[in-house]
Amino acid sequence: MNKGSLWTILGVIAAVVIAWIIVDIALKAIFFIAKLAVVVVVALIVFLLLRWFFSRRSV
Repeated sequence: MNKGSLWTILGVIAAVVIAWIIVDIALKAIFFIAKLAVVVVVALIVFLLLRWFFSRRSV
């Protein structure tokens, strides 16, 4: 095995590790944004229901 092929193998391994880390971070960010969006929608629905309930009760 010559020196060039050794560097090629190490380069491929490094590329796979870096790609794994980048994809992991990207998927965590996408999951966090999706979770945040669901929380915002549920909070808005709960807020509107509470506002409707208390405005109806005070009449």
